[in-house]
Amino acid sequence: MKPRVLIVGSDVAELHELQRAFAMRQYDARVAVGVSAAIETIRASKPALILTELDMPGGADGMDLCARVRESISVPVLVMSADTSTATHVSVLDGGAEDYLPKPLQTDVLFARVRLALRRHNATSEASVVGIGPFSIDYGDRRVRVRGQDVRLTPKEFDLFTFMAKHPNRVIPHKTLLGAVWGVSAEEQSEYLRVFVSQLRRKLEADPAHPRHLLTEPWVGYRFNPNGNVGS
Repeated sequence: MKPRVLIVGSDVAELHELQRAFAMRQYDARVAVGVSAAIETIRASKPALILTELDMPGGADGMDLCARVRESISVPVLVMSADTSTATHVSVLDGGAEDYLPKPLQTDVLFARVRLALRRHNATSEASVVGIGPFSIDYGDRRVRVRGQDVRLTPKEFDLFTFMAKHPNRVIPHKTLLGAVWGVSAEEQSEYLRVFVSQLRRKLEADPAHPRHLLTEPWVGYRFNPNGNVGS
């Protein structure tokens, strides 16, 4: 079965050129002009990978698409852009993209990155249930268990918790968390982040007033301590 790929952008000629390149390499490639059309195509065709332009006219861009995708399905999103600045590269990856591809695209590099992203995603899907400390995370069903008990999390709570769980014992700045879960447009909304961390503590901590797993690093961000060791 051919891997299904969705290519998103605003330049129709470029989209069809990429579609032909994917088809020549035995991919089932679909195209969508703009974010709204992409969302409809994702719902209908359920692609295994999404390749999107970063900048698109009409307001919504590639990072908005990343955020929308994370709310509904788990697929790698590769972002391409003519902006090769380090700041853009970092913000794209922090915003949840699997990879960043500078333009003009080098065909061999593009397909090597596509193959790598699909391999990573398939490996994660095969081992979709991960245990860390007292927590069990089912990435396939987007569910969390604490000490064997199911905990109901909203989609954004799940995204926030799993992002922290993938970086245990690491101080994660507010801006990085906001960008990864809500997109770059929310990077300054630290109060919003505090609300969601508070909600997670109520659901996941034995004593939310004295958290041992979801720790605040004053003026910097948060840290996930999987074992809950005091002083660690």
